[in-house]
Amino acid sequence: MNTTATTSVTDLDVLRVFCTGDGRYGNALGVVRDGRTYPDEASRQALAKELGFSETVFVDDPERGVVDIYTPGVRLPFAGYPLVGTAWLLDLEVVCPPVGEVWVRGDGEFTWIEARAEWAPPRTLRRYGSAAEVDALDVPPPGTWIYAWAWEDEAAGRVRARGFPGRGDGIDEDEATGAAALLLTAELGRALNITQGRGSQILTAPGPDGVIELGGRVRLERTLTL
Repeated sequence: MNTTATTSVTDLDVLRVFCTGDGRYGNALGVVRDGRTYPDEASRQALAKELGFSETVFVDDPERGVVDIYTPGVRLPFAGYPLVGTAWLLDLEVVCPPVGEVWVRGDGEFTWIEARAEWAPPRTLRRYGSAAEVDALDVPPPGTWIYAWAWEDEAAGRVRARGFPGRGDGIDEDEATGAAALLLTAELGRALNITQGRGSQILTAPGPDGVIELGGRVRLERTLTL
């Protein structure tokens, strides 16, 4: 697929992260199990752009969980849903993006990571008066990463949200966004059950010392050979 890669063959696993209980929705994630086949930033960025997923992960050390994350246009030091998905796929207890060690735990059908809101890239959190208003939003023009949200049930911590990256890279709306969920959880200071995009489910839970747990379901959609 990508002429800038080495001649080695590797698998690409395509996951759906933050699915519903019946396996629907979730954000598409590409995971290149052998990062050595795309050895530099240029080849990785080119593949991420070609694939067109919100994020693509390159695994540099599967035992230690060392990973490298790309959108179609930029390299990220941290992103929530790629780490949840990769940890589930490789059955890891820790994943190591550029920001450092991110601890993982399993809880039945859910995979959780421990993260900090300050790791998340900037987002504009924009509150609306109702879930219906969020549902009715048009995609805003590029320029600002907007996380639009409203309470569905404030007492129960249920939130309706949509994410608009605003990068102009072909991802007009992000189906499920762990980093933005971290920022919203930090701002509100409580556990949340977020329905984002078409129906993806993201769970959060504040912990001690500024740590926030971020969790959801993952399913393997298909495996491709590159």
